[in-house]
Amino acid sequence: MKTSLNSLKRIFLIIFILLGIFSASILDELKFSFDFSQFFPEEDPDLAFYDTYVEEFGTDDNFLLIAVENKPSVFQRDFLNEFKAFCQESKGFEYVLESSSLTTLSYPLKTSFGYTTLPIIDINDTLNYQKDWEKIKEDALFINVLIDKKGGSLVLALRTEDNMDYKESQVLLNSVRTSLKNHNLNDYHILGRAFFYEAIVEMQKSEVLTTTIVASILVFIILLLVYRSLPVVLISVFSIAMSLLLFLGLLSALGKELNAMAAFYPVLMLIVGTSDVIHITDSYIRKLQTGITRYAAIRSSLKEVGMTTLLTSVTTAIGFVTLLSSRLVSIQEFGVNAAMGVLVACVTVILLTGSLLISMPEEKLMGRKSISSKWVKYLLKVNAFTKDYPNHIIGGTVVFTLLCFLGIYFIKTDYEFKQSLPARSEIAADFNFFQENYAGFRPLEIAVMSAKNYKVTDFEIAQEIEKLLTYLKGIKSIGNLQSANLPYKVINKANHLNSSSFFKLPSDRATFETYKKDARRLARKQLGRFINESETVARINGKLQDVGTDSLKVVYENINQFAKTQLDTSLVTLKVTGKSILLDKNTEYIRSSLLEGLLYGLLLIGILMAIIFRNFKIFIISLIPNILPILFAAAILGFLGIPLEASLSVVFAIVFGIAVDDTIHFLGKYKLGITQGLSTEEALEKTFAQTGRALVITTIILFFGFMVLLFSIHQPSITIGLIISVTLVTALILDLLLLPVLLRKMIKA
Repeated sequence: MKTSLNSLKRIFLIIFILLGIFSASILDELKFSFDFSQFFPEEDPDLAFYDTYVEEFGTDDNFLLIAVENKPSVFQRDFLNEFKAFCQESKGFEYVLESSSLTTLSYPLKTSFGYTTLPIIDINDTLNYQKDWEKIKEDALFINVLIDKKGGSLVLALRTEDNMDYKESQVLLNSVRTSLKNHNLNDYHILGRAFFYEAIVEMQKSEVLTTTIVASILVFIILLLVYRSLPVVLISVFSIAMSLLLFLGLLSALGKELNAMAAFYPVLMLIVGTSDVIHITDSYIRKLQTGITRYAAIRSSLKEVGMTTLLTSVTTAIGFVTLLSSRLVSIQEFGVNAAMGVLVACVTVILLTGSLLISMPEEKLMGRKSISSKWVKYLLKVNAFTKDYPNHIIGGTVVFTLLCFLGIYFIKTDYEFKQSLPARSEIAADFNFFQENYAGFRPLEIAVMSAKNYKVTDFEIAQEIEKLLTYLKGIKSIGNLQSANLPYKVINKANHLNSSSFFKLPSDRATFETYKKDARRLARKQLGRFINESETVARINGKLQDVGTDSLKVVYENINQFAKTQLDTSLVTLKVTGKSILLDKNTEYIRSSLLEGLLYGLLLIGILMAIIFRNFKIFIISLIPNILPILFAAAILGFLGIPLEASLSVVFAIVFGIAVDDTIHFLGKYKLGITQGLSTEEALEKTFAQTGRALVITTIILFFGFMVLLFSIHQPSITIGLIISVTLVTALILDLLLLPVLLRKMIKA
């Protein structure tokens, strides 16, 4: 046996060294990505409509806004000249299709000789700056769009190529920042897809690095305190680090891209790996202390704990696989990747840790003479408490469950996008600047579809669109509205000496038809952005304030209600679409898909344990202490007023997947005692004495491991870390208090 284990040891060590070298060599191929489409609900009819809409009109987030401040007023000649030069230069930036600002746009004016233009701001005529400003305010077309209402900042609006990736976004942003610096425009704010892409990916990289370092230090300290043996700690840390390296290498080899959930991977791998290491190492050292050889000890430990560890890894993986029930691609990918990571950690720990442990002399591994008797003493007191006060424990559990349901009742889904931005970051500050001074960030898209035998360029349809625009302008959270009617209104204004009172649709059909011909000649490109080729669909777009998903849902419902009751439905129908409404629809699916996934997971794990333990009552016993932590996690969200959103859905999979581990280890040791001929009480005493310590230590590591996420600059990550940490402690308490009571009442030895 010794010879065969020695051979296997060498083979495993060589394999892991080679795999580690290969993984390290391809780590630089690991990609980070961020795309709002990752959070779109799959198989949703609104998504199908939006995809068709994008084919005709392009995406609704292909913009980059640069606001440049100049206090107390932008109407200063030097500033305006520099800003204009910056705007002119931006037209040559790579990936820019169109550039607009008040210094480059002009008013059209109809004269006896045809159409001419007037500058919106005549930079060279400083005496007329006040007059220009009054005209801008009178028109109101550009207020909170290209200039704020106080005149303290100007905006350059860039229309970019669709779906720019990370590298393209960086190229564009570098051009923008270099040009701003060259023109001494240092007080600026940026908003748009490219900026979000850059900021979120940089946050992901920082989060992965930070959580890896902090979690590694934490694991090292805790293991050193537990085992007081440097060789044991180094073996454990090396095994855990190797599992993380192999996992990242696997993701790289599979061509996976790390999204916004990537920061959880290092924490998950480190703490799940540590949990596995502790169970195996604890058992191995305890065997050595009985006086048997290293090879006999590892063989006995793997037989006793190895299978249980594998089972807990499988059940944890199942917990993550339940995320496949989500309609969000990013959550599905996180679930699959996390499940792979758990299994990689399990295999690495069992094979590599076992090989390293038997490579070390016994005296090097045992930092103390024996497992502290204090642990056994305190754990047996807990067992005695469960025996003496079973009714109190059951009563407390009932009260606890009722409180959980009360908390769940208070769960809300009014999520604001700004909550997902890095705290105290440049992007958060810029986002708030545009929220407070401009129309906001969230894109609003409305498709207006003409009835049969009509075109959206017909006078009757234009009038219906104008009714809708008038209604939309009255909604406080909507701004920067644009439509196919804009060229007609601008031309009407141009034909009346640029008077603001004529910025409206002409009142008669004949005039409208004349202006329509002018628009097709003078503003064909503008019309093409708002009318499809067949002229059956017209586009209205604007910006929404980030007022929360529940509030925006009311806005969408009111728009639809207005269309049904106030518009002529024999002429037009409309549909609210765009990335914003698709992101907001997540909340409609989170609860249903979450419950569906967890129910499947609970059922699968319960059946698995019933088969392994060959006792149907175990199925029931295993479910109860694992459902309650999930309810508690949901209750925390409700009591703390934290809105439920996409990334928080992983909380329940993590809690479920990890919490069930303690139950399996407890029941596994209990079953082993029963098969050895022990009574129920004797088996429970042995379980508390030999497994209770490992359960407490792993929970401590899990608690502090997820508390590492408090170092995050990403608010959802902080929330997730806090909730999971507290919930896993609750799961341990339920396992140590409730499980023994249930076993005594339902299982007869």
